[in-house]
Order: sequence, then structure tokens, then C-alpha cells
Amino acid sequence: MIEKINLKEKFATFHEHWTPKIVGDVGDCHIKLAKLKGEFVWHLHENEDEMFLVVKGNLRIKLRDGDVTVHEGEFVVVPRGVEHLPIADREAHVLLVEPRSTINTGDVVNDRTIRRPDRI
Repeated sequence: MIEKINLKEKFATFHEHWTPKIVGDVGDCHIKLAKLKGEFVWHLHENEDEMFLVVKGNLRIKLRDGDVTVHEGEFVVVPRGVEHLPIADREAHVLLVEPRSTINTGDVVNDRTIRRPDRI
């Protein structure tokens, strides 16, 4: 069965920040939505690339060699093995495309680590 997803409606179903929610699957990847606000944690993903598509707001991704600012309607792919720190000065709504094996905090385990995101 084919299901149409309305991003605005899905984003309205949750309020917490830095807690990705699964909304679909493409091959071996999850499509996730997350609301981001403030600073996350420096981390990297040894084996997974991550795509960040900004649906609302702006996202700054700090890298060890400079920053990348992603505006509404833009996306960036952070390649595997690249240490990064996502920051949203104001709340941003982001769609993520990443392999199912991806843990949000990558090589760091802390109170923000989510091993099994909820499906909404």
C-alpha cells in the first residue's frame, strides 16, 4: 500500500527536540523527522552517511574545518566518518535520510542517544 505523508501534520504530532521519528523507509534507509533546537553533540558515524533536509528554519553544522549553514529548502549530506555538531539557534524542522543502522549520536553514547526511534 502506498501512503502519502504530510510533513506539516507529522511534525505537529511531537514537540521534543533531538528525538528523531521514523516516518518511512526507502530501501535500507529510514526517513526521519526531527525538531532541533540548541546544540547537539560532536559525533561521527563510522559507517553511515546522513542527509539533513531543512523543512523549516535553519541548521548550522559545525565541522572541524568550518561550518555549513543549511537554510529552509536546502539539504546537506554529511559523509560517514566526518565529525559534526548540529546546531539550531531557533527551532528547525529537519527531514533525515539515513541507513537503518544509524544511531543519532553516532560514536557517542549519552542521555540523548536513541537506539530505536519511534515510528509515527
